[in-house]
Amino acid sequence: MSVTEQERRVVETPIAPPVWRHRHILDVDDFSREEIGLVFVTADAMKDILAREIKKVPTLRGKSLVTLFYEPSTRTRASFELAGKYLSADVVNVSASGSSVEKGESLLDTIHTLEALGAEVIIMRHPQSGAPYLAARNSKCSIVNAGDGWHAHPTQSLLDMYTIREKLGKLEGLRVAIVGDILHSRVARSNMWGLATMGAQVVVCGPPTLLPESFSRAFPVTVERSLERAVAGAHVVMALRLQKERQEKGLLPRIREYVSHYQINRERLAMAEPEALLMHPGPVNEGVEVSSELTRGVQSVIDTQVTNGVAVRMALLYLILGGRRPVARSEDSARPPGPDSSGFRSGEPAEGGRSQ
Repeated sequence: MSVTEQERRVVETPIAPPVWRHRHILDVDDFSREEIGLVFVTADAMKDILAREIKKVPTLRGKSLVTLFYEPSTRTRASFELAGKYLSADVVNVSASGSSVEKGESLLDTIHTLEALGAEVIIMRHPQSGAPYLAARNSKCSIVNAGDGWHAHPTQSLLDMYTIREKLGKLEGLRVAIVGDILHSRVARSNMWGLATMGAQVVVCGPPTLLPESFSRAFPVTVERSLERAVAGAHVVMALRLQKERQEKGLLPRIREYVSHYQINRERLAMAEPEALLMHPGPVNEGVEVSSELTRGVQSVIDTQVTNGVAVRMALLYLILGGRRPVARSEDSARPPGPDSSGFRSGEPAEGGRSQ
């Protein structure tokens, strides 16, 4: 065989796509770079769906999702509910308040009850770290962690990374500064693992009471005490919500002192790269973590994070329930994963042709 023929065969040999192996989404620390990339590519296709006038496709028709939240939530809960409904899944919302949890029902009893009712995915937020892992070990359905205690918030990390990739074109080699209450932040922990996996340099900064030195040994990050040095040359500056209960516990003397030393304001953001992104997982305490003038400023992508959260969560639900294969996205035809260009799976008639 000639060299030319060998080269041609090599070029024509398809590269094996990454295989989706996650039945649960508990954190990103066990995701490979290829798996995170698969989520991004799938989310790209989901954004194509969201750009349509009619945003709904039947990809997960007949699938049942339950959101089980033991803590208050606006963005995450609404995002998951919309994600499921845009994919035509049946979505039921359950809150600890008003449920049998108030009568003493345990977490496992609740999980087993929802499973017996037909839930195929349970999206849960819980104040105790590790609760989703307990649920996953004792359930036949898929568990998606929507935040557990201080531990992890994997879907927030994925949408944050997706937003960075969308705006800056890459993650590898970027300097990302995460500022604020690192100790109690599940968002920070998941982002540390995810960003490091994708090749970013992560710098964390915060008051000593909210950022122990041990973080530099436990996580692939650099601890920096000076905010000015932390944001210098950063491509992304991510502020974290300062929870008022931290002050009540004596971890902060005064909010005013935090603002003086750690608020992201115009002068401090100017030390980052000229086109640096300003991020925040929300909700924002305006005038505390970020100055009011920057919250909706030209460098802020806070609203974009919320928008991208729907696409990323659609991608995850699709991969868990309906899509074991990667998505091919053509430039001339925006096609969602699985459905054909009409928005329906191959061989599935459009609504007008469906028998009643």
